[in-house]
Amino acid sequence: MAFRRSRDAVVVAGPDAEDYLQGQLSQEVVGLAEGRSAWSFVLAPSGKVDAWLRVSRRSADEFILDLDDGFAGKLVARLQRFMVRTRCEVEPLDWQMLTVVGIDPQAPEGGLAIPLDWPRLVAVDLLGPLVDPPSGLVISEKAEWERHRIMAGIPAMGAELDERTIPAATGVLDRSVSFTKGCYTGQELVARIDSRSAATPTRLVRVEGRLEGETQLPPVGSNLELEDVQVGRLTSVAAADSGFVALAYVKRAVNLPSEALLSWAEGREIVALLAD
Repeated sequence: MAFRRSRDAVVVAGPDAEDYLQGQLSQEVVGLAEGRSAWSFVLAPSGKVDAWLRVSRRSADEFILDLDDGFAGKLVARLQRFMVRTRCEVEPLDWQMLTVVGIDPQAPEGGLAIPLDWPRLVAVDLLGPLVDPPSGLVISEKAEWERHRIMAGIPAMGAELDERTIPAATGVLDRSVSFTKGCYTGQELVARIDSRSAATPTRLVRVEGRLEGETQLPPVGSNLELEDVQVGRLTSVAAADSGFVALAYVKRAVNLPSEALLSWAEGREIVALLAD
């Protein structure tokens, strides 16, 4: 099985590329070996999310950053904003991506093969100028990838992540932040929450439900309530067996797993599970 995905890619290359990214990404860049990849935030000075991406090292002074479709322009502008007498270039790439499940494919010519290891999803991302599917693989629909993404708890730019998002609420802090590296833009908020063991008001959780007699999925923005108190809203939704799966930012005080009342337009209501 494979998924053809729209995904942006940006190259950062030059003698100062490593040092510059070390000061801009929340992830450790200096220790990233050639051919390896890691998830990272790019933060605003306030500590809120400018971008969430994966950084891959191709050589001593060349890195590929890949992120959700439609956000390369914003990332390039954000990285260039802080470049002063920096010997590196930041440019978008016209690359393709294919996510492959069940086999260990080779990297496309001039590109990358990056392991994807998440709860309920183990695959390989093929990223490069031209990515052809391995022989015999069936290309699944975009909606099927969305279901896999949600089941794995992978947040998406524009849905779960925007300029208001606090990294610690996303569920991907541990795999996207180094707490031992030196200073980087936006570090203060991340470090303050970690050092105080302070919890953010909300956290990203998976939501599951059945649709008995319903023909439409609950839309993004549908309310989640516990004991007549709103505790969250859906941010992404996809069809699943006899129902749906979704992601939602839910008040941290809510114990997991827990059942909540999900409601949307025209008085529609069902009971949904907030998964642990």
